[in-house]
Amino acid sequence: MNRHEQELDTLVQISQILSGGLELGDVFQRAMSVLGQSLKIERAALTLEDPATEQLRIVAAVGMSPQEQQRGRYAAGEGVSGRVYQTGEPAVVPDITKQPDFLNRTRSADTEPGAQRQSYLCVPVFNGTEPAGTIGILKPFTDDESLLADMRMITIFAGMIAQTIRIHQQMRLERDQWVEEKQQLTDDLRARYRFDNIIGTSPAMVDVLGTIAQVASSRATCLLLGETGCGKELVAKAIHYNSPRRDKPLIRVNCGALSPQLLESELFGHVKGAFTGAVKDKIGRFEAADGGTLFLDEVGTLDPQLQVKLLRVLQEREFERVGDHTTVKTDVRIIAATNLDLEEESRTGTFRDDLYYRLSVVSIHLPPLRSRREDIPMLIDHFLKRFNDENARAVKKISRDVMAVLLRYPWPGNVRELENAVERAVVMSIGDEMSMELLPLQVRLFAEQTRSDTADETVEALCAKLAG
Repeated sequence: MNRHEQELDTLVQISQILSGGLELGDVFQRAMSVLGQSLKIERAALTLEDPATEQLRIVAAVGMSPQEQQRGRYAAGEGVSGRVYQTGEPAVVPDITKQPDFLNRTRSADTEPGAQRQSYLCVPVFNGTEPAGTIGILKPFTDDESLLADMRMITIFAGMIAQTIRIHQQMRLERDQWVEEKQQLTDDLRARYRFDNIIGTSPAMVDVLGTIAQVASSRATCLLLGETGCGKELVAKAIHYNSPRRDKPLIRVNCGALSPQLLESELFGHVKGAFTGAVKDKIGRFEAADGGTLFLDEVGTLDPQLQVKLLRVLQEREFERVGDHTTVKTDVRIIAATNLDLEEESRTGTFRDDLYYRLSVVSIHLPPLRSRREDIPMLIDHFLKRFNDENARAVKKISRDVMAVLLRYPWPGNVRELENAVERAVVMSIGDEMSMELLPLQVRLFAEQTRSDTADETVEALCAKLAG
């Protein structure tokens, strides 16, 4: 193979390495290793400007110890490397012992009398039109013609490295932006799900808040019990975002929304060919939530076979993917929720009693809204502010009669139903008052049916307190 063919082959290999997606130091070392074999390079260094010191420093090297690399720092214009960086012009030093500007600051070159004659080639690395660093190589001297040919190869290589540096800088910028956005999102979630953001001062809610504050810092499995719409998911998020696992994923699975086979795959993952449609491997929610929290909503609907598998995960902290025999370890905190009476379900045999006991290490009973009517005005104020902001409305007034209806209504859908009612009123409003006509039909029908009923003393007392 002649020199020209060898150079083309070397450049092809380098191009493949540079497109491999490795870290810059690994890319440079692997690429320089290929180039070094071709050009008989003994040592090479990539220097880039350090913004903190405004000096060149070695960021990757071949044939140098970490201590030698640490010594390789140059100010602009200092030595051969500093001059190449400052001027943007390459330099060829046929004999390093005859070049005073060759500082040998790394002390990796042999400059003692009688040592083999060595040459130094240095080329600039550009970022756009401005020099960003240098590539310097040390190799045995052969002849001037070979040095010029080597310089041509190094210059081409520097251009390829420059492009790789730009790609890595862009990737790092995007990664930093992603990390910043992720941190901002996490901070927003923590702020949103602080315990004091869970609205309620009734004795029942104070008891709930005290329990979740106590349990959040532990890894204990929690079982949230309560009717649909009473805020079980909100409590699960509050526990997670106030726990040591807050920086890890919180993943929710609705156990009642999928068939048993699909739910098993969703929870534990599967391997290719495990069943019809399994065209590739898939990790499950347990793997995805590793280190974090898995929120199993409607856990009372689990198929008996899945109850056995979930029990094993809780006991052993391990499982197998569907169609696989390899055991996967997992570190996941379980928060389960149901609107069923699991204790009664376990007595009738519908739900495994051993799984019930495992899930209910800490049971938290969330009260229905009708059992904490004193929290309704606070919830209405919260939802009014939120939906006014979202819809550019200004609904602020609520008459005593409307408030009395809202306080008396049983709210079978609990907080979720109240939230939807307030959102509807805000969206449909044309003024600043929540009138009876803006309430949902079922609430208005309730008001008509109960208009002549004896007034509820609790409701009257609440209305009087709000009016006062």
